[in-house]
Amino acid sequence: MKNLAADVRTAGRELAAADGEARSAALERMADALVARSAELLAANALDVAAAGEAVREGRMTEALAARLPLSEGKLRDLSDGLRALAAMGDPLHRLLRRTQLGDGLVLEQRTVPMGTLLVIFESRPDALVQVAALAVRSGNGLLLKGGKEAAYSNRALHAVLAGALAPLPSAALGLVEGRADVDALLKLDGLVDLVIPRGSNALVRHVQENTRIPVLGHADGVCHVFVDADADPERALAVVLDSKLDYPAACNAMETLLVHEGYPHADALIAGLRDAGVRLRGGPSAAARWGLPPVEDFHTEYSDTEASVALVPDVDAAIAHIHRFGSGHTEAIVTRDTSVAERFLARVDSASVFHDCSTRFADGFRYGLGAEVGISTSRIHARGPVGVEGLLTTRWTLRGGGHTVGAVKRGEWSFDHSDLL
Repeated sequence: MKNLAADVRTAGRELAAADGEARSAALERMADALVARSAELLAANALDVAAAGEAVREGRMTEALAARLPLSEGKLRDLSDGLRALAAMGDPLHRLLRRTQLGDGLVLEQRTVPMGTLLVIFESRPDALVQVAALAVRSGNGLLLKGGKEAAYSNRALHAVLAGALAPLPSAALGLVEGRADVDALLKLDGLVDLVIPRGSNALVRHVQENTRIPVLGHADGVCHVFVDADADPERALAVVLDSKLDYPAACNAMETLLVHEGYPHADALIAGLRDAGVRLRGGPSAAARWGLPPVEDFHTEYSDTEASVALVPDVDAAIAHIHRFGSGHTEAIVTRDTSVAERFLARVDSASVFHDCSTRFADGFRYGLGAEVGISTSRIHARGPVGVEGLLTTRWTLRGGGHTVGAVKRGEWSFDHSDLL
């Protein structure tokens, strides 16, 4: 693993040194390869899907986890389109952020550069491999990929196709890791790996955080809320709530708790709509009594299924307090026609993404126009929310002078002027 990480680091530096057009061309080749070799990719994916079906029947895998596995020609085309969108973006590297004259003939610049070497660990979804690899190429970072064993055939096939398409850029910039022991070894290489991004269960994230000195970017939970205010439009509220819960129940941005204003006149219809759509509901004390629901065991629960908690709250401030007490800082939404209430919610909820009158499922790098995402971060250092290309960059300073010395400043021969040259 040390040799692999060193190889990825070296290749990543070559990738970073390539100009933006070369990396764009590589992304176009990767996009072409996904479509041209779709048959072999789908054949490999079919092996994983078949094994997952057997695991579900035997109780060794949940249906929600298995539902993340399948690829299709349509999904491969969508992934290809995402790669082309990234290729069309302006080069994010070496962008000038600041130019300052420290003194006559002494000029300081700050520019964007890659983070270095990324270790991204993800579960189940093989399409995540494509998105992450594309973001690494666009941002000039070396990448170590570790997918879940349930997608092993798919991940190997996708990695081979994408790494092969990098040439003449170094294919070693994309490294694939399979065993958990290998990951544990990589987590000890803080001199070779610069950032770890775990995408998966709470247990996975906690394991990574507790077993490395490398900075970790990500989120442990996706306990997302929708608050339906007293003044919410009933049709809009039902549409937003159903989409937030049912569009993809296993996603980290799916609604897990519905908060309903106790004065909302259409609350009974809203709950009926959820039940009719097949959502299993659990209630806090007031909600359980009103609608005959089984009690919530813990409001900080990520069901990742067609199940949700419901709580009645007296006002927007109570909804905000509930979110701050039980949420995970991921994504929250309010549905209301009262703009003052909406703005209070947007300003005061301390989560990575906060929405008004729209589904929590919009919390996604592609939907935000980032091209794709390497994951969603609920931390505050250094990226928050869906992490696209910008979240994989840091900065570097360059200083150009003409024999300047600090000693000359101390002797009063010249002084700093710090004038902005941008």
